[in-house]
Amino acid sequence: MKINREEIVHVANLAMLDLNEESTDTFAVQIDNILQYIDMLNSVDTEGVVPTSHAISLTNVFREDKVKEHVDRNKALANAPEKEDGNFVVPKVI
Repeated sequence: MKINREEIVHVANLAMLDLNEESTDTFAVQIDNILQYIDMLNSVDTEGVVPTSHAISLTNVFREDKVKEHVDRNKALANAPEKEDGNFVVPKVI
């Protein structure tokens, strides 16, 4: 095993977790499995593979900013259920 019960108990204490005996044993097995899998991944030959940050290529889907005429205040307020002094009136949120 790459990790033992004492290390699990130590990490649990650092994280202020109260683990019983059964949970400690279960976590020891699970974390050991994870560490073995990481070892397997580390053994893969990645020579010549370009590092990536995403599995697929991403592109910006935002539109380009363009200066345009803004909407007239009266038109914007035309369908407002409540308005006052040229502003929308909304319920107070606390």
